[in-house]
Amino acid sequence: MSADNRPLTARASAAVGRGIGRFMGETLAPYQSAVVRIGVSLTMTLFLIREWPHRNELYGPSSPWGFELAQRTIAGNDAFTLLIWSDSQLWFELVYHLALVASVLMLLGWHTRASSVLFMIGVLSLQNRSVFMGDGGDNVLHLMAIYLVLTRCGRVWSLDSRRARRAAERREAGKTAGLAGTAPAGGFDDDLPGLMLWVLLAVAFAATAATGLAQMTWPWAAFFAVLLAAQALWRVSAAPRLAELRTVLDSLASMVHNSAMFVIAVEVCVIYATAGLYKVQGSRWQDGTAVWYPMHLDYFSPWPALSELVGSNWLLVFVASYATVLLQAAFPLALLNRRAKNVLLVLLMGEHLGIAVLMGLPFFSMAMLAVDLVFLPTAWLLAVDRFLPARCRALWDRLGGRRAEAPAGAPKAAPGGPAAATGTGPAAPALPGQRSGAEGPGASGASDGGAGGVGRGAGAEPSIATLDR
Repeated sequence: MSADNRPLTARASAAVGRGIGRFMGETLAPYQSAVVRIGVSLTMTLFLIREWPHRNELYGPSSPWGFELAQRTIAGNDAFTLLIWSDSQLWFELVYHLALVASVLMLLGWHTRASSVLFMIGVLSLQNRSVFMGDGGDNVLHLMAIYLVLTRCGRVWSLDSRRARRAAERREAGKTAGLAGTAPAGGFDDDLPGLMLWVLLAVAFAATAATGLAQMTWPWAAFFAVLLAAQALWRVSAAPRLAELRTVLDSLASMVHNSAMFVIAVEVCVIYATAGLYKVQGSRWQDGTAVWYPMHLDYFSPWPALSELVGSNWLLVFVASYATVLLQAAFPLALLNRRAKNVLLVLLMGEHLGIAVLMGLPFFSMAMLAVDLVFLPTAWLLAVDRFLPARCRALWDRLGGRRAEAPAGAPKAAPGGPAAATGTGPAAPALPGQRSGAEGPGASGASDGGAGGVGRGAGAEPSIATLDR
């Protein structure tokens, strides 16, 4: 391959042009956005289930942070929460369980664009009701719930992607049978639940605004109005005669997604940089003893024997204290080098696992691990995408072979083939997570807010600059 003899300015201009083209025309980092969605929603789901017996004391009418205090706080910071609309027990139960359901829907990727809005409403409503009920991880969930609304985080590893894939298969089957046009090409042909979900959101927003029940400031009202208007325009643009409008909207949605993913990456860097630089100023971190103190507080010692074992080793305490500061302060700079970034990412994940076990802060650690996943190399995520469906399929075949015996005289399945196949019936259908080699994540479609792009091979999956490595 010949060397590029163009001037440096020409090569730089071409590189900038390619970058702008990808930013405007491609949904970058689909796997990273999916793992962040799964991690954040799983953390919130487990937290709400764990605290279900204590929900009233945390966020409800029995909270020490009373309803009047919450109203005064919201009046001062203009935060959004449904729980200041009423102080009734019934309203609190409705909002709490709405947040739980929305978290599960977000985890599964069911109509992700709409469920992300519900998820954000649930997270903000609970956390802004009692601002002192948190461990640091709540701030991360708070921010990610807002950012994920702007992303196309349901393009892979979601029920949306499975539905889009099946719709594409039906369209291909229709073309093969000479029935082209039997399924709409601009979206899902069975997306009535998604449409009804958005209609309910629009009706609820209009009703609360008209009756004055919605106690929200104009920025929040404008934000929800823009979301609903954008979704309505997206639905209308599915008409064949508005194909150009759909293309423009798809490009805008991709740019918003790419910008949101960049903001998430920057947010993680800011968290680690500020944490590391603040620690540098502390005398206990400077003398290497900071890790010893929390392990000798009852509140942060779920396993006293383990804390005593670790805390009694002064060399381990010294190394852990200095390593914590170095890892957090150096991580943003490590993004300039792929190998350094991957090594520090693994070490930071190990640090959060240690915090979860030694300090009894599992949900804080889960929240940080969820946002750390935005920096996972695309190659690793693609390997997981290939590995898990194969393992699930093998497990399914094994379980199916135990439950059902093959008919007498039926030929045995070939090695590596489905264990339950008999040779006389049709081939086993592909599992929802299984894709052919020619089908890339771009063909999986977007949830409610975006159509699938042109299919790409798995090896060519794009992502944001440092996230792609």
